[in-house]
Amino acid sequence: MPPTPATSPQPPLWRSARTQLRLLVAAVRTPSHAAAPLFATSERALVRYAPFVVAFVAVAILLPTSVTVVARGYGLSGPAAGALGVAQTAPLLLAVTRPLQAWWIVFTADVLGGIALAGASDVAGHSWPWTPMVIIGYVILMVFLGLRESRRALIAVWLATGLAGTLFEVVRSDLSDGSWLLMLVLSGVVLVVTGALRERGDAQRRLAAQETISEAERAQRTLLEERTRIARELHDVVAHHMSVITVQADSAPYRITGLPDEAREEFTAIAASARESLTEMRRLLAVLRSEGADGELAPQPGVARVQQLVEATVRAGVPVELSLSVPAGSVPQAVDLSAYRIVQEALSNVVRHAPGAATRASVVSDGTDLIVVVVNGPAEAAASPLESAGTGHGLVGMRERVRLTGGTLDTGPLPDGGFRVAARLPLASSASDGPDAPDVPAAPVP
Repeated sequence: MPPTPATSPQPPLWRSARTQLRLLVAAVRTPSHAAAPLFATSERALVRYAPFVVAFVAVAILLPTSVTVVARGYGLSGPAAGALGVAQTAPLLLAVTRPLQAWWIVFTADVLGGIALAGASDVAGHSWPWTPMVIIGYVILMVFLGLRESRRALIAVWLATGLAGTLFEVVRSDLSDGSWLLMLVLSGVVLVVTGALRERGDAQRRLAAQETISEAERAQRTLLEERTRIARELHDVVAHHMSVITVQADSAPYRITGLPDEAREEFTAIAASARESLTEMRRLLAVLRSEGADGELAPQPGVARVQQLVEATVRAGVPVELSLSVPAGSVPQAVDLSAYRIVQEALSNVVRHAPGAATRASVVSDGTDLIVVVVNGPAEAAASPLESAGTGHGLVGMRERVRLTGGTLDTGPLPDGGFRVAARLPLASSASDGPDAPDVPAAPVP
């Protein structure tokens, strides 16, 4: 028995063509969007209702016209002309929400109409296979279809339209007047234009969504950067206290006479724990410190240096009035540093965004809280802001420093065009204060 010849593999081009054909059929069978009115998400009522108005007007005009022309002009019977007119035009109302399903109905009705008109008594001398009403309704349907469906579905629809017209041309070329070619060209142009508009709109929506995500990520990154910066600065404050504890614990047996052995061992253990804590803090600081943080090795500033800060701002062209009333040694180091940074950020914002504006800065203590207020008026008319958009670090840094100390912050524009920054920092920390303490409304600040 002779061996059965092996089946020759299909050429790659043929396999690719079959794959593309299956994709086109699937695209034209399955809508790419859920059933919803066109432009349903638009904020303008006129845009939302426009598709319904267009579909209703088109059906109101095309339906009676189509029935009359087919019955009187082509000689088709009245019931057949009525059924054909309804099937070819009424689905335009469905196209507002389900354009692909409407196309199946209209396309099938148009093909059946071409077949029916081929046997009509007065078809000679009239447009065939598509009547003028069919062409107009089909082009309107293409607008709805192009604004909703995918590119592959539009290609499949256009190819089906061309295939149907070509078959009519081949079968009854004696009746054809070229209307199939006119509808093919018009539908192709409309599908290209509306499809391009739809894809442009989709791209703009994706870009807007990406910008929203990027803005959120930038805000989160800014917050983390400010928290890291604050943590690096507070290292010096905490390290100072830990160093004092270590020195006191180490020197206690020499400064205090007659200590029992248990007390000496306890002081030794305290000093060892403090040194271990300092070592761990330095390791953490090495992780937090950035490449450009060498300048942070300098001593951290405080309220005592606010006067120098104001003088530097005045030299930059901003008139500043300072009210400073803080008893020496009454401000904890964390609050001292936070108050200086808040004034620094507020004055920097004035220099950047309102150059030349009259500014008042106040740092006072009421015994329980340190009150920091920086208020500036509008920028001078002749001056323009040095920056039109900030990085967002200034206010974020202020909020984080205030939360760190358990205080409150109030910022916002003033009616005259100026800006106000007011912070209340408690001088005595409570057990609930900390970086994760919730924000509370700011108390009135003078």
